[in-house]
Amino acid sequence: MSRDIQAVIWDFGGVLTSSPFEAFTRYEAERGLPKDFIRSVNARNGDSNAWAKLERSDVNGDAFDALFRTEAQALGHDIPGKDVLALLSGSLRPAVINALKVCKSNVKVGCITNNAPIGKGASMSSDESKAAKAGAVLALFDHVIESSKLGIRKPDPRIYALMCEALDVEPSNCIYLDDLGINLKPARAMGMTTIKVTSEDQLLEELRAATGFEGI
Repeated sequence: MSRDIQAVIWDFGGVLTSSPFEAFTRYEAERGLPKDFIRSVNARNGDSNAWAKLERSDVNGDAFDALFRTEAQALGHDIPGKDVLALLSGSLRPAVINALKVCKSNVKVGCITNNAPIGKGASMSSDESKAAKAGAVLALFDHVIESSKLGIRKPDPRIYALMCEALDVEPSNCIYLDDLGINLKPARAMGMTTIKVTSEDQLLEELRAATGFEGI
């Protein structure tokens, strides 16, 4: 461990759960859509598109349904936004949750999640059992920031600063995990050690190396 780690900060979807991108890929394959088409829609006009507005709670699910569909149609394919919303809630990763618990026993833990005001709770799942399990995981954190409640979303640097303030730690003493490189850049610029999550095994290996904590 090369730094005095005082906090490990986590993204939720795609880190503690399976990635919604996997669900996007299945949806695209089933409907003969270009691979990564949904992600390409969400990447255009990244701060003002339907996706950004939803994660800031500028619009609700119904409005997103129409806005996303219009954006998709402009790029050549008809996809209702409600179809995309149904793909967002992934499955919890038990080994990663165990790693979270190990981290919690050693340092402070926080969660910064870009989510939407849909479903039952921060997990965005409409399934009560699934939402309850996700809620139990979120309860492990010392502090949770949800974009849909705050009105600010990653990669806005303010959201990382607010987490450090809430945990009373310096960025240089934090590790941050996210599955999106664009969300890691501000954290890294602030001095955090960052881990881009590409798979469960890779996450565990790099977190083990970065923390030196036994049991991950």
